[in-house]
Amino acid sequence: MTQDLHDFVNDSHDLVGLGEPTHKEPAFARIRNELFVRLVARGFRSIALETDRRSALAVNDFVQEGAGTLDAAMSEGFTHGFGAFDANRELVSWMREYNEGRPAGERLAFHGIDAPLEFSAPSPRRYLEHARDYLGLDLDLAPLVGDDERWGRMEAVMDPSESPGDSAEAARLRAIADDMLTSLYARAPELIAATTHGTWERARINVSSALGLLRYHAQAARPIEDRERWSRMSAVRDALMAQNLLDIRDIEARRGPTLVCGHNLHLQRNPSRMSMGPMDLVWSGAGAIMASLLGERYTCVLGSLGRSKGIGLEEPDPDTFEGALQRRFDTWGLTSAASVEPAITRTDAVPEQGYFPLEPATLEGADSILHVSEGSETPNVWVVAPD
Repeated sequence: MTQDLHDFVNDSHDLVGLGEPTHKEPAFARIRNELFVRLVARGFRSIALETDRRSALAVNDFVQEGAGTLDAAMSEGFTHGFGAFDANRELVSWMREYNEGRPAGERLAFHGIDAPLEFSAPSPRRYLEHARDYLGLDLDLAPLVGDDERWGRMEAVMDPSESPGDSAEAARLRAIADDMLTSLYARAPELIAATTHGTWERARINVSSALGLLRYHAQAARPIEDRERWSRMSAVRDALMAQNLLDIRDIEARRGPTLVCGHNLHLQRNPSRMSMGPMDLVWSGAGAIMASLLGERYTCVLGSLGRSKGIGLEEPDPDTFEGALQRRFDTWGLTSAASVEPAITRTDAVPEQGYFPLEPATLEGADSILHVSEGSETPNVWVVAPD
């Protein structure tokens, strides 16, 4: 057992996944910060979190260029309520301090891998309008988009009959977005010469985000059995994460490896499974996609928690996976997944804690395990729906 992540990361790993079993326990984000500082000393130059990629541009502008303020970066650059987490604020502040006075090529970069969706998803209007204005198109999107509220309502995701995602207008918007993306590449020489590569990239991210939202809305509109519909919606979301990660690695390839942080379900190397009410969902998460595309370039560390006063998780039974790890770690530590003793899955967690216990499938999807013996007395206030 060790607290040195480099015992599990080698020179072939240019994407390192660091998972957490619940978003509500702040200990994982604090440990993430500590590990990232150590990784930076070993050549890592970027971190990617489970937050909207487009919104995260505001955080990257702040940490790299000092644009705006820390408060603005936290409020505008995070979705799903993650901007309120103290550890995230500490991370962004440290990255800005690190970058101060350094050459552009040596500065740390902040990325988001997600889209602003889950149990609701916003209108694609502002994403498409950004790209339209950059391309200089004379195009009125208002008649096709209509009222933004009809897209952003929770009912539009929960109930297929309430979704605009299968409408003729939505199909037309997807065609427009696809044409915009093609035009961005076709006109790249003139556009970049007239602006900057970064400005062009920002427009491309907006178009890609719009397409992702429209795909998610289209899946939400499908009148199929709920279990299958939600499994496919989860698959769409993680496919978007995987596409974003491939883009991020393309950007960062010559600068150094990337640490990507998110929930275990998104980062594990094998299929993800989750119970939602009476439904058992199964899909391929971003980690499974990355593992299949990048092979040994991707390594995955999944999180485990013993007990936490903050979320009301009691000491695990000694015959559970967490119970076995409790005997090995006084505070927190890392170990190979293969070294975890055979055990049973704990059953004392409740949905309100957001905790996903270790089980054989979790260990099969991990290269190594980060176990936290005792969490914080103050939980994160996690907002399920995106901002």
